[in-house]
Amino acid sequence: MVKEFEAPQYWAIILGGSTGLGLASARKLAAHGMNICIIHRNTRSEMEAINESFNHIRALGVKLLTYNIDILNDVKRLEALTDLKVEMGNKGRVRCLLHSVAKGNLKQMLAIGGIELNNNDFLITLQNMALSLYDWAKEAISLDLFATDARILSFTSEGSKKAWKNYAAVSVAKATLETLSRSMALEFAPIGIRTNCIQPGVTDTRSLRMIPGNEALLNYTLKRNPFKRLTLPEDVANIVFLLCKDEAAWINGAIIPVDGGEQIN
Repeated sequence: MVKEFEAPQYWAIILGGSTGLGLASARKLAAHGMNICIIHRNTRSEMEAINESFNHIRALGVKLLTYNIDILNDVKRLEALTDLKVEMGNKGRVRCLLHSVAKGNLKQMLAIGGIELNNNDFLITLQNMALSLYDWAKEAISLDLFATDARILSFTSEGSKKAWKNYAAVSVAKATLETLSRSMALEFAPIGIRTNCIQPGVTDTRSLRMIPGNEALLNYTLKRNPFKRLTLPEDVANIVFLLCKDEAAWINGAIIPVDGGEQIN
């Protein structure tokens, strides 16, 4: 396998890279020689399986830094990125900042006898699933971590445009993430950063399994998708890899569906 990211000493910062799409992307980029810095938030009971996944990445011959921290903690963010700057040395540069954070509230707006979505739920979801991308990007810029041709990527969903029950807070966050990415694509371009959103099809991840009614969504997708299968984390990771290549330098400000044509049916 060609390790095109090895010689330039490129790094990827992956926010939410311990499971799902973020982890699959970390594996793909590492297989092509990119060093990885994963920011994640997991419990002690989850760490045995996660550390095994991290060891698989190290076995690919790249450097791997991991930080189990709150993505919204300003102090921890600066500490992690400062550590990364030291580890990269004078020649290393961040080629990719990938946002794969899935921390939000999945409550009904009107719940008879249950707990209803409130304003604070919206704010927590918005901060984690959208605005955190801006905070990490700005900190990385201030520390001069990015390569001269860098890529900021994030994962959105059809929920940014469609209404799903229990998904209101996440929908608001995804719509904000897309709007934010377009503005970053415009205003970060002069310093060489390309910013894009990837819109995966329905993927059977831990995050999806947390959505009420997920089984009906999975079954519907199998009928709806032209290829009659779900999107795999590896399908999405392949596009992350392609967008990090030199040949993708003219893609900026885009929302890119990665779903086998799911959204057209």
